Amino acid sequence: MKNTVLTFKEAKEQGRKLSMLTAYDYSMAKIIDESNVNGILIGDSLGMVIKGEEDTLAVTIDEIIYHTKAVKRGTKNALIVSDMPFLSYHISVEQAVSNAGRLVKEGGANAVKLEGGANVMPQIKAIVDAQIPVMGHLGLTPQSINAFGGFKVQGKSEIAAKKLIEDAVNLEKAGVFSIVLEGIPEKVAEIITKSVSIPTIGIGAGKYCDGQILVYQDMLGMFNDFVPKFVKQYANIGEIMRNAINSYVNEVQEGLFPEIKHTFKIDENELSKLY
Repeated sequence: MKNTVLTFKEAKEQGRKLSMLTAYDYSMAKIIDESNVNGILIGDSLGMVIKGEEDTLAVTIDEIIYHTKAVKRGTKNALIVSDMPFLSYHISVEQAVSNAGRLVKEGGANAVKLEGGANVMPQIKAIVDAQIPVMGHLGLTPQSINAFGGFKVQGKSEIAAKKLIEDAVNLEKAGVFSIVLEGIPEKVAEIITKSVSIPTIGIGAGKYCDGQILVYQDMLGMFNDFVPKFVKQYANIGEIMRNAINSYVNEVQEGLFPEIKHTFKIDENELSKLY
């Protein structure tokens, strides 16, 4: 069954946990979708895991659209959510609505995600009014890395935690259908989850969220430049890939590949005419 913003809401009401993963291309989206995840995020994390950047800030709206198109072709059942990258919604409400519309119209996204609390309420309301579902994002918001002074856990003081709770409540009032909670204490995430009627999706926010999301390269052991504390590696695909590629290189060098079963034949009569 196709996941929608309504099935996300129903999952929270019925106490069913939601699962999400990132994807950036057709092949991986197809594998993830066949694994019955509820949602796929085309995250601005592609800046780091696809482009090799130090952070997410250099990602453009055109890049998100490009990758969303590819993911869309490989997805049948998961809800497709596209990140709104840095400065794609900060300058004006009109810009925010226009770029959100591009992600849906050109990319094929079912919803968009943007970071922030009170500072982006006008943008969220306008995008929702344009009939585009919005996923919120609070806590360690990577686009604010320079303001935070790095990738640091948020909401550790009473004042900061209360601000997160207040922002979450106001995000729901603004119309978001769910909220990503990243890099915050587990108990704070629990309070937020109980304070809103929409699903919370955790990443480094503990087990009390209504769902979880991870970057697939992290959870499959494919991206080891930096492994966050909250990541569980379910496999070491990176090592398997390296071993397979090394075997291929060695077999080519030693003349072991390709074998006869990997080649095509020509009729001997036709072949004799070539000499």
